[in-house]
Amino acid sequence: MPLELSEGAYSLRGIKVADLCEQYGTPVYVYDTETIKNQYELLIKSFKGANIKVKYACKALTNPNILRYIKSLGAGLDTVSIQEVQIGLAAGFEPADIIYTPNNVSLDEIKQAVDLGVHINIDNISILEQFGNYYGSKVPVCIRVNPHIMAGGNVKISTGHIDSKFGISIYQLRHVERVVKTTGIRVQGVHMHTGSDILDVGVFSRGAEMLFDVARDFKDLEFLDFGSGFKIPYKPGDMGTDVQELGKTLSVRFNEFCKEYGRDLELWFEPGKFIVSEAGYFFAKVNVIKQTTATVFVGIDTGLNHLIRPMFYDAYHHIINVSNPTGTERIYTVAGYICETDTFAWDRKINEVREGDILAFYNAGAYGFTMASNYNSRPRPAEVMIYNGKDHLIRKRETLEDLNRNVVEVEM
Repeated sequence: MPLELSEGAYSLRGIKVADLCEQYGTPVYVYDTETIKNQYELLIKSFKGANIKVKYACKALTNPNILRYIKSLGAGLDTVSIQEVQIGLAAGFEPADIIYTPNNVSLDEIKQAVDLGVHINIDNISILEQFGNYYGSKVPVCIRVNPHIMAGGNVKISTGHIDSKFGISIYQLRHVERVVKTTGIRVQGVHMHTGSDILDVGVFSRGAEMLFDVARDFKDLEFLDFGSGFKIPYKPGDMGTDVQELGKTLSVRFNEFCKEYGRDLELWFEPGKFIVSEAGYFFAKVNVIKQTTATVFVGIDTGLNHLIRPMFYDAYHHIINVSNPTGTERIYTVAGYICETDTFAWDRKINEVREGDILAFYNAGAYGFTMASNYNSRPRPAEVMIYNGKDHLIRKRETLEDLNRNVVEVEM
């Protein structure tokens, strides 16, 4: 882990955490670009036998500075809204390197994306038919299929099961073929995404065979998009997806399919959490230690407004006390300052916590800041990026003025 303990103090790439928190205040998100690079390169090297293209799923973390850095590594972009498309273009991505995969949006928003020149990925028959009637063969599309594979560690982030709102059922492919034939749509890619936190690489192999079966029905494909869902370790000793094993097996099978298909295709993946989760840390200050008849609460200067994953997904974030690393381990429940039950961790072993200490949350790079809100009229925190051994402020902490900027006063 980049967060290192040396001479009684924690540092990140040689920068003391205490100094970061003093300079930028708490709570604060801090991202390590070296970890992002390592994750990206691991994926590329694991699939060196195939023509792999990585499209970073930017919904995980959309700060333009992070996007520019990921672009510099050679990645493209996976987007799910027209706003993400626009942010990606502003960050310097070429339209040809962006795929737009919305869900339950209007044709008007899809037309905006077409006008911006990005790849279009459609996940329902209604929009596919509307798109075909409007554009015919003028604009190529990718089609997202639902393989009906239940995968992932949490039903809220599993997207390939039979009750999922995402994708076109594989049992509706004959309907898709009729729409494509009657409207003249040019299909350039097929796509699937089964969910997140997938540990078993066999899930990808089963999904791949389904995707290959779908691909055989479309003769002018340029790429196959396998989505993502790679699991990363959350707890000490936790396991992640073995992407090296996956790379070896899937690359061979993919190349075999390309020979069978009669054309070399690109193999696309859309990792988000895999790229940025472990690169991010969330630092918060302890406001109070509160003991009840059964529980010792650590109350910190943040809440579900800044990091909702534990409350929303029951997600686990490893927490350490960076201010007292040698203190005796005690059992705490870590809770926030929001007027809701915003508990980050129940009965967690942490080195003795004192008021004023700094706690560090691991795996805070993905779906942390991007899901933050102004609930309880609290401003969102600052974001900091560690790049080339230096810390850079990449988003200022919000102020009350920011919260009121769009308010229109009415005379009474």
